[in-house]
Formats: sequence, structure tokens, C-alpha cells
Amino acid sequence: MTNFLEQKCEQLAAAMSETEIRNHLAQSSGWREVEGAIEKTFAFKNWLETMSFVNALAWVCHVEDHHPDLRLSYNRCVVRFSTHSAGGISRNDFICAAKADALVAFAG
Repeated sequence: MTNFLEQKCEQLAAAMSETEIRNHLAQSSGWREVEGAIEKTFAFKNWLETMSFVNALAWVCHVEDHHPDLRLSYNRCVVRFSTHSAGGISRNDFICAAKADALVAFAG
């Protein structure tokens, strides 16, 4: 099992093969491949919890210099990562996905 949580994003990350993506998704909780990206829906109790997660994720992604697409509602945030410069899904996406998961685990 790859420990993405302790890794840092690479400036010039390469796209992963479909086999690599499937293997990493099998190790990830709730993440799935959607339209050339990995995506997960995070559910919260209310707007404040949702926005607290979004703000914490914004900071983490800023530090990693790898930014997701987000869809927000009152008690939910859909997070989608892809590496546009690589033309697909890279290790950077799984690194940031692991860090997003850790934010929720830490808060819970």
C-alpha cells in the first residue's frame, strides 16, 4: 500500500496508467475515477463544517501547489483532482486526496 499522506506533490508529475490508477483507487476510501479525474463526496453536518473543510483543504492544496475542482452545497463538498499539465491523473492527485481524507479523519 502506498502512503501518499507523507509525500509531497511533484512539479512535473506524469500521468499514471489505468492499471496504476485502479490499484491506487482500490486502496482509497470513497474515491472514484470520473472523466479523467478522481472524485469524492464529503458529507458534513452543516454549512460551517463544510466551509471549515473547504478552507483547510484550500490551505493544504495551496502548500502542495495542486488545486482541486470543488462543488459545494450546505452539507456537502465534491472534490475532484486531476493533473491538467499531465493530461490525466497523477500521483499528485492521490497525494492531495490522501490529505483531504486526513483532514476529515483529524476533525472527526
